[in-house]
Amino acid sequence: MAGHQHTWQAGSAHQLPAAAAGLAGPRASTAKGDVICYYGNRGEPDPIVLTPGTYGLSNALLETPWRKLCFGKQLFLEAVERSQALPKDVLIANLLDVLNNEEAQLPDPAIEDQGGEYVQPVLSKYAAVCVRCPGYGTRTNTIILVDADGHVTFTERSMMDKDLSHWETRTYEFTLQN
Repeated sequence: MAGHQHTWQAGSAHQLPAAAAGLAGPRASTAKGDVICYYGNRGEPDPIVLTPGTYGLSNALLETPWRKLCFGKQLFLEAVERSQALPKDVLIANLLDVLNNEEAQLPDPAIEDQGGEYVQPVLSKYAAVCVRCPGYGTRTNTIILVDADGHVTFTERSMMDKDLSHWETRTYEFTLQN
């Protein structure tokens, strides 16, 4: 799983998972019987059980077909496809590169319609996987890797003091308990 966290000038934040890796078994359950669900503050009132697959989430509902979301999923899947041949630290670096891609995915009428006149002045920045706009943008990236033995590597890269040139990366490792 890889994700962003954005912030508004007022300081509120929301989590933005870029994609969740495919899961095995019926009803999206893992080998240990866990069920993966999606739930947000808009859309369906109840959690949605996710079936096996790759999902994308941006500043809208799950799988809203924005070009930047589709592009981010493509980059994510390419990184995952190459992951078997990579050391873990290189995979994490590749996933951070995906999350920090500033290439505008235009034209995107869906973003223009949703953002209205607010988004027009910053459309080229808002339409990228990584958003860098005055007062709003990506401030945290999160990578969570879980191997078949339940070993978790949780890496988070965070902007320090609202300074685009100052980032801190921390990694935590642990094993899931049964």
